[in-house]
Amino acid sequence: MTTPPVSPSAAPTAPLISLTWTDHVTGRQGHLVVDRLVRGVASGGLRMRAGCTLDEVTGLARVMTMKEALHFDADDTDARCIPLGGAKGGIDCDPCDPEAYGILVRYLRAVRPYIENVWTMGEDLGLTQDLVDRAAAEAGLISTVQAVYPLLDDETAARRRLADAFAVEVDGIGLDELVGGCGVAESALAALDRAGVPYREATASVQGLGTMGGATARFLARAGLKVVAVADIKGTIANPAGLDVEALLAARDGYGTVDRRALRDADRELPAEAWLAQDAEILVPAAVSYTIDATNQTRIRSRWIVEAANMPVLPEAEALLAARGITVLPDVVVNSGTNAWWWWTLFGDIGADADEAFGRTRRSMRSLIDLMLARAEADDCTPRAAAHAIVADRLPVMAERFGWYR
Repeated sequence: MTTPPVSPSAAPTAPLISLTWTDHVTGRQGHLVVDRLVRGVASGGLRMRAGCTLDEVTGLARVMTMKEALHFDADDTDARCIPLGGAKGGIDCDPCDPEAYGILVRYLRAVRPYIENVWTMGEDLGLTQDLVDRAAAEAGLISTVQAVYPLLDDETAARRRLADAFAVEVDGIGLDELVGGCGVAESALAALDRAGVPYREATASVQGLGTMGGATARFLARAGLKVVAVADIKGTIANPAGLDVEALLAARDGYGTVDRRALRDADRELPAEAWLAQDAEILVPAAVSYTIDATNQTRIRSRWIVEAANMPVLPEAEALLAARGITVLPDVVVNSGTNAWWWWTLFGDIGADADEAFGRTRRSMRSLIDLMLARAEADDCTPRAAAHAIVADRLPVMAERFGWYR
């Protein structure tokens, strides 16, 4: 398989803005990268994890540019939601560290001018939206998405719509936590459908039971798949007959760690990396980046790897997996549902309604997966290369229509 190059005219070779902040209290560092501006604004979340680097944030910002382009339909003239550029923030700190919240507040104060003017952001790995919103208010910000307000037809109505959407719960879990997992699950279901695999004959193993992994496990289980393994920070929980996903979700703490007292007699506790080697058609890395490398990929027996996390499969591992006939559905498509939902809601393409959100997410993700896999077949390349080629087609159209800065 070949990897088509991205046209130099399609994306800048370097980010427009790249900065590193050092906390004067603890010495810890945070980063902000704006890869590209569209209509003067860029979108992307803020993550917090020990070891977060500028290179990591730079790569994630470029992925955000791609996600925005993938959800841009130049022919949909009725859509109110028009794409933005890509950005990302990252703080090198364990979110469980007692100093973490203070560092978060000081970081937001330091980058406040960017949030006010060009960077719209929300939660990412290690942070919840409630925590980000609380810290943002303490840092003197009106909202973490206030940079986009000048682009709205009715700012008051849009802010109310988004607030109402974040208040929606489905079976005790917030809609904002569920839409991303809905998109990941729909990506997996689309792959199963194209291969003619019935859902009730398919199994899945999920790494991470936090916001994205937990929601993905729920939607896969409700579609009829057996979720045979889930992994959290304590290890892997497995049951070849299928786990009780709802019971595990109910037994999570705020970091996605399952209380082992909720396990059934047939559920087994296994080592941390055991989720990789399960007999499961679908493997979902939904926790941290750089999880699957050239060494541990040899343990994988799944048919599809569905990247719910950002950058979980290293390039050399992906090449080896492809040679073994294992298909990686890339993060740039698979986990883009949450970002898209934010903007569909804020711009008024959908209302603050769960059924409307899930319906739009499913249609959009299925369309993207089908387009990507058809392109991969036509070009004899990997799905990731196909997604990059689609972005390369769309970015020049966006640049011509909206420009980089205006």
